[in-house]
Amino acid sequence: MERRTKFEGSELPLTALRNGETGIVTSIKAGRGECWGFKRRLMDMGLTPGAEVVVVKSAPFLGPLEVTVRGSRLALGRGMAERILVVRKKGCLREN
Repeated sequence: MERRTKFEGSELPLTALRNGETGIVTSIKAGRGECWGFKRRLMDMGLTPGAEVVVVKSAPFLGPLEVTVRGSRLALGRGMAERILVVRKKGCLREN
């Protein structure tokens, strides 16, 4: 029997979500070695595996992303957002 989930596809970077789309954080890529400070900073902001993230606005020309996570709005640099992996949540395109 096929198990149905609320998610579509596989992991993708947070920057791949469009304005209004929702994703669930699956992991954070730390880069070379294990950059614990980077992961810790994101976790302190509420970006932990399992957290629901909504992209409010993606600035043009590789600018920052504005996201909502756990009731707070955050602005994340594009490089930081590229390292946050999410799965897209089905049917969660929100019109502002």
